[in-house]
Amino acid sequence: MFNSSELGDELQALKSEVSRLLNTTDDGIFDAAKNRAEALTDQIKAALSELGETLSEEEEHVEKLIAERPIASLASAFALGIAIGFMLRRH
Repeated sequence: MFNSSELGDELQALKSEVSRLLNTTDDGIFDAAKNRAEALTDQIKAALSELGETLSEEEEHVEKLIAERPIASLASAFALGIAIGFMLRRH
């Protein structure tokens, strides 16, 4: 009829199986999160690389503009400095 040792054995086997499944799930979740983080890292690196290239191109463009019009550039920088100074002084 009722055998407590068989029930105990079945409960132990069930406990082992649940423990194994939980550990596998944790590893699977960890691996999935790690893969997603690596993919995101690659996307960020690519975006930063593209941003660096764009900034290099724009830097060359700004240098060319300043070299072509040094007095206008100096006057603009001076006026911008005065404006920022007044704004900071008020706050």
